[in-house]
Amino acid sequence: MPFGNTHNKYKLNFKSEEEYPDLSKHNNHMAKVLNPELYKKLRDKETPSGFTLDDVIQTGVDNPGHPFIMTVGCVAGDEESYMVFKDLFDPIIQDRHGGYKPTDKHKTDLNHENLKVGCPQGRGEGWESEGRGMRRREEGGDDLDPNYVLSSRVRTGRSIKGFSLPPHCSRGERRAVEKLAVEALNSLTGEFKGKYYPLKNMTDKEQQQLIDDHFLFDKPVSPLLLASGMARDWPDARGIWHNDNKSFLVWVNEEDHLRVISMEKGGNMKQVFRRFCLGLQKIEEIFKKAGHPFMWNEHLGYVLTCPSNLGTGLRGGVHVKLAHLSKHPKFEEILTRLRLQKRGTGGVDTAAVGSVFDVSNADRLGSSEVEQVQLVVDGVKLMVEMEKKLEKGQSIDDMIPAQK
Repeated sequence: MPFGNTHNKYKLNFKSEEEYPDLSKHNNHMAKVLNPELYKKLRDKETPSGFTLDDVIQTGVDNPGHPFIMTVGCVAGDEESYMVFKDLFDPIIQDRHGGYKPTDKHKTDLNHENLKVGCPQGRGEGWESEGRGMRRREEGGDDLDPNYVLSSRVRTGRSIKGFSLPPHCSRGERRAVEKLAVEALNSLTGEFKGKYYPLKNMTDKEQQQLIDDHFLFDKPVSPLLLASGMARDWPDARGIWHNDNKSFLVWVNEEDHLRVISMEKGGNMKQVFRRFCLGLQKIEEIFKKAGHPFMWNEHLGYVLTCPSNLGTGLRGGVHVKLAHLSKHPKFEEILTRLRLQKRGTGGVDTAAVGSVFDVSNADRLGSSEVEQVQLVVDGVKLMVEMEKKLEKGQSIDDMIPAQK
């Protein structure tokens, strides 16, 4: 493999302490868990596809920390990684996902009709006093206010059973994943009818336009992705499929086998989530018929490359203008209490542009897709109402929510 020395069998000629990585300056979840004893116990194990402990931890060894968030520091190379290296992954998952225990079971709910768009639960006192806004919600408007919410999207990843994951798959495996994906996607009809665009056939101009439109992934440049081996053979067997309306997209062979995205301008998260659930279910049915269902189990939910995405793999997010609230001293506390996170509109380590933030759910594992999107809908509605009050110079102290 062209990354690290991880597949070098001669390493077993050296004592475990001679091979143990220097983690003295590291700040990631892997480095918190791994110690010489655990390394010695696991270092000679490998999964059926040949993924080793050193493969698992290489990205965390090469990348000591992150300026804004604490990274995970490890990846899975196949479905079996989470079992073979359970002694490492379980405490990392528990640490990363708020105490999610090895005995816990994950919930899945892709019934879009279970998403409620009425009044948020657990709102702060003072929400009731917003008379006009309250009546508007009782009349059943599905939209988050489009004067503040510029766009909405829901995305997730999926792994196809029977293949190694992107950090470890061979060229043949990657091409087989692409072939299966294209056959499945090209059979969709109605609102999901679309076309596949392989990266290797795109002109630079076409590729840049799709990136600018937030439709296409760029070639990985992040050290986290590069060190884990996800960019090997680029752009071989990578591409994007989208429906004719460009509202339902599937990335093939980036960080995960599939990255599925439902998106549109404005704040109609109910419609975005409906299309997300129906499209995912249609795709999975086709893969099942081909003998390759998605990787899933009761404990981890949907199995994905990075432990941070286990469970639903879902990020439901909106681009929302919060010019006043973002300057409020309790803005970060409000986000935490609502179980939401913010990013810049360009991604995980970018700044907000013109007070526009990408606000999404913080949780992935232990709660369902519906519950996670519900947190986003309820939380963003509340923050927009706070923004409106701040615009008028009014206090929002009585609207500060309780911790969810």
